[in-house]
Amino acid sequence: MQPTVVGLFTGLLLGLTLVLTDFGDMLIVALFGAGGYLVMKVVEGELDLSDVMERARRQPPR
Repeated sequence: MQPTVVGLFTGLLLGLTLVLTDFGDMLIVALFGAGGYLVMKVVEGELDLSDVMERARRQPPR
């Protein structure tokens, strides 16, 4: 699916959520949408989390 189509459906879903509920609920839907997007990027292999995990291990605890 093209990114413009995904963006269109995301905008429509968030707009519908805002109309039917309040702003807080819309933010929750947006947060879950962003989480799902990141998970799919990892599953498809387009996002590599090993670099992030390695940097987190190298930093000393505060």
